[in-house]
Formats: sequence, structure tokens, C-alpha cells
Amino acid sequence: MSAAARRHEPRGFPWQVLDSGQSLLVIFAGVLLIAAVAQTAAAGVDHIRAALAFGGLIAFGELLRLNLPGDREAAPIATAGALAYALLIRVGEAPARHSPEQVVAVAAIGMLVGALPHLAVGRPARLSGMAARLVAVAVAAGVFRLLENQSLIGSRWWSQLPVMLSLVIVAWLVEAVIAALIRTDALRGRFGVTLLDELHVQLPLGAAVGASALLISFAAEVMGLAAVAVFTAPLLVTQVALRRYTGIRATYLQTVRALARVTEIGGYVEIGHSARVAKLSVSIGRELGMPEPALLELEYAALMHDIGQLSLRDPIPGGATVLVVREEQRRIAEYGAEVIQQARVLDSVADIVRRQSDPCRPADRAEEPPLSSRIIRAANAFDDLVGSSVEPSRAAAAVQRLRLDTASEYDPQVVEALSRLVSRRSVLGP
Repeated sequence: MSAAARRHEPRGFPWQVLDSGQSLLVIFAGVLLIAAVAQTAAAGVDHIRAALAFGGLIAFGELLRLNLPGDREAAPIATAGALAYALLIRVGEAPARHSPEQVVAVAAIGMLVGALPHLAVGRPARLSGMAARLVAVAVAAGVFRLLENQSLIGSRWWSQLPVMLSLVIVAWLVEAVIAALIRTDALRGRFGVTLLDELHVQLPLGAAVGASALLISFAAEVMGLAAVAVFTAPLLVTQVALRRYTGIRATYLQTVRALARVTEIGGYVEIGHSARVAKLSVSIGRELGMPEPALLELEYAALMHDIGQLSLRDPIPGGATVLVVREEQRRIAEYGAEVIQQARVLDSVADIVRRQSDPCRPADRAEEPPLSSRIIRAANAFDDLVGSSVEPSRAAAAVQRLRLDTASEYDPQVVEALSRLVSRRSVLGP
């Protein structure tokens, strides 16, 4: 999980912390649920065994939801079950005549039941995530039943498949757009960049979910409700693998953070300096529209940007490398890059750290340092000047001092992005 990415719904009861955008989404989903339950109760439940089977699958999938990179929530099994139920045509010999409202009611109740154990142990319910999935399923169910009622879906699988596949893709896009809107608001990023990041992260899992949903829908006509269990198993294996990957990635970041604290424990830099520079660097990168993979590399490099100070015989007062001569800055950066390269998996991060001491516009006509290096250089200088202070006047003075050196030392667009963050007070405080 990114150090700068704050959770959308912290621990506790989610309705106490939702922002306005998330609140509107949850309210809309709640109204949708109430209307669906009322209509289903009035019309009666069609094929109650199928409703119970798919509702149980959705609850089970919600119970096993997982976090993807970037603190994204996903419930692959629940989503596949809900989409399969929305696109169901027959269960054995019996035609599936359930309405879109019944699909919404079954999906929503299954999600809420699956979320109860999470609430019981103090985990967040993640209502916004459930609401996004419910809206996506509602869109797929509504369009599918409309097409079916208009006799626009054939009776053979090869005529049904293109329509069902298109609706699976539409549902995936609806959920991705809603998630991107929420993240854009929460992280103050750019919607276009956030949406591309969302699509990139969600695509592999979305393909597995869509394929499972289609298989369950088609197989239910031949196997009956047994298809629900049979074709959920591959997705369960995929989810286990994703959970392990996410855990390894979180452990990796924790290791980097621990390594970054060596300079603090040794007295080379101020306590909290590396974490503040990392948080500020990621905020600047997001302000400039950097994609998520680049932000992750930037965070790693910012956390370890001062590791080269371990080569010094005597620590720099306060660890402020902005106060030492250029050659000393380069030597510290080069030593830090060599240490990072020993891991043999962070070569790009090592290059970012190595180039952080280079001025924005090299006098010797050398290649301009990467944007990540320029961001770390400005963020480090800012924190050297401000430290843990939360005084707006001190932060504004530090930005003004960096502006005076934008002709050569600091990238003007980086400093301006930093200035916008300071004006919003997004970089002050813990």
C-alpha cells in the first residue's frame, strides 16, 4: 500500500467518515436497494432456489474480499456471482425470468450479509465499494433483461455470447469509472490518470471475473445450480494467488521503510524525515499526473534517498544535505544508489536516487535528471528547511526560497506543484 494513499474508509463505522461523493454513491445504492426489494416483494421471488444459491455465493465472495495494490477493494467471487445471476437465461430446464430488481435485491442482500463478519471484527464495511459493484450489476441486469424482453437475444449460445460479453465489459467499466472518481477525489489526483491506473490494475482480475460469470451463466443451463460451485473454484484459486501477491508487496514496502529508518536511528537525519519526503514526493508526483507504477518507484526512492549518508564519518547537522556542497551531495547520492543496487531488483530506483543531486538544468549539457529525481530533490530541500513544522508561514518561505533557485537547481513545475500543495496545506502536519 502506498505511503501517501490514505484509506478511503478508515476503521470504524463507514458512514461516519464518508465524504460527500461517497455518501451520494451509497445513498443512491441504498435507494436502488429499497426500490428493488419493494418491487421483488410485490411481484414475488422467481426461482427461489437459484436466488438463494447465487445470494449465498455473493455473500461468500464478499466475506473473502481482498485489497489490491493501492488499497483498492475487490470481491471477485461476489462480483462474478452477481454478474452470472444478472445474465442467467436458464437453470436446467427452467427459464430464468427474474427481473433486474430481483438481481439487485439478491446481490445487495448477499453483499450485506457477507460484510457482517467484517463489521463484527472491527473491519470497515467498505460501503462505497459495495455500492459501486451493485450499480455495475444493476446496469448489466437492466440492459440484459431489456434486450431479452425485446427478443434481441438469440436462443443459441453463439448469439448470446457477444451480448453477454459486451455487458460484462460495460459493468467492469462502470465499476472502474466509479472507483476512479472516488480515488480522484480522495487523493486529489487527475481523473484521466487515475482512471488509466484503475483500468490497468483491474484488467487481469476483471477478465477472470467476467470469464467466470459467463461460464456460470452458460453452465447453469446444463448443470443446474451445481455450476455455481464448480466454476467458482478457479476464481477462488486466482484470488488466493492475488492475496499472496498483495501480501508480498506490502511486506516489500515495509522492508524498504525499515531500511530507510537506519539513517534516522543512526542520527544522520531527523526522525520522520524519510517518511515526510516520501509522502511529499508522492503528493507532488500525483499533482503532476504521474501514473501509479511511477509513483511507487518514486516512493521507494524517496524513502531511501538519504541512505548514502551512512558513508559519512560525521553526520551533517540535522541531516540537511541542502546545506552541503554539490560534490558532497553527489557522493552521498552515488553511495546510496550503490547500496540499493545490491538488491538487484531496484535498478530504476537506484538510478532515481543517483540523479537526485543533479541540478534541474545541468551546466555541462548532460541529460536532464528524471522527473522523480527532480521531485525528490525539491521535496528533500523543502523538508530540510521546514522539518516537522506545521507553520504555514515557514512552509511558504521555504517554497519561496526554492523558487529563487529554479533557474538551475530545482524544476519550476515541481516547485509550482509543491506551492499548490502548500497553499492547500496538504503537506503540513503528520
